[in-house]
Amino acid sequence: MSIVIRELPCFDPQKENLPRRSNFIGALSWLRAIQKCLGDSFVFALDEALMCDGCFLGRSEEFLVWGYGDDSASRFNGVVLLGSQVDPMDIQERNALRYTSFQRTIADALENERILDMQGITEALSKYYYTNGNSFNGLIIAPKYQERFKRLADDAIKYYED
Repeated sequence: MSIVIRELPCFDPQKENLPRRSNFIGALSWLRAIQKCLGDSFVFALDEALMCDGCFLGRSEEFLVWGYGDDSASRFNGVVLLGSQVDPMDIQERNALRYTSFQRTIADALENERILDMQGITEALSKYYYTNGNSFNGLIIAPKYQERFKRLADDAIKYYED
């Protein structure tokens, strides 16, 4: 289970900085540089998981990196830990990057929606809908998130129409 993040971390001059997204061509090269700093056991979550999976290209300037890992990751500015570990069934690997499954990413997004920019999640959910025959079949949404998911699903269906 992920932690509900109440507030985002502030810049701390005593912490190390992660590589800047704008210094890399493409999301994958940036994510590999981040992984090199955070270690192979770090599991990317939320927007970074979507980037690993090819569902979201990311932004030109990412300031936060969401994931699961041990407290050593907190020595860097911008790292938001959703927990110290995640169920191995919820982890995927591609291009030597470990990241949460789409199902887990949606659950984490709904859990932390209050503080997230939902653009990446909405874009990825829209892609899921249109590549699955105009359906969200296959996604299992916990009862406590059903109402939030319906709103997000409506936004995702309209995402490319606006």
